[in-house]
Amino acid sequence: MMNIFIQLLTYFRIIIAPIIFLCITYFHAYEIALIFFILASVSDFLDGFLARKYNFESTIGKVLDPVADKILTTFLFISLTLSLNSFFIGFAGSIILGREFLVGGLREYNSVSKNSDATKVTFLAKVKTTTQFVTFTGFLLGLLLNSSFILFLSNILLLLSVIITLQTGLSYLIATFKKLRE
Repeated sequence: MMNIFIQLLTYFRIIIAPIIFLCITYFHAYEIALIFFILASVSDFLDGFLARKYNFESTIGKVLDPVADKILTTFLFISLTLSLNSFFIGFAGSIILGREFLVGGLREYNSVSKNSDATKVTFLAKVKTTTQFVTFTGFLLGLLLNSSFILFLSNILLLLSVIITLQTGLSYLIATFKKLRE
């Protein structure tokens, strides 16, 4: 029963992402988008925590959890770029998503090469996800309150997210190629 609940938490993020997109871009329902995003963020924490606590880590969960995060992140970057008409959010989002595709490819390669430890999730990668989620929360709050100051702070957090994202991507890349030379 707990295993099904954990999987539902992951599916929730996949399903809620396009709904958040519509709330932001079409309905301008920023409060609802913020509530849904906070629920999605909590579901991301809970599914990993519960899977580890009850030893329900599954292969499908290990694959779908990061995919759910990427789907949620993609919908948020696109909706925020459109809603705020922001070149910066679009460009930063493209860098972050490009890193996600690269790391996804590295994970696939390392899985086939029996080198999965090279792309095992690190503490800094968890910080990256948390920073991105705090950034999204800031943008949604800025939209909800119509606050230029909060949006400005969110842009600074987004820059920090890009830096952390590039660092973790580089670490995974180096670890992968280091193992190849051995």
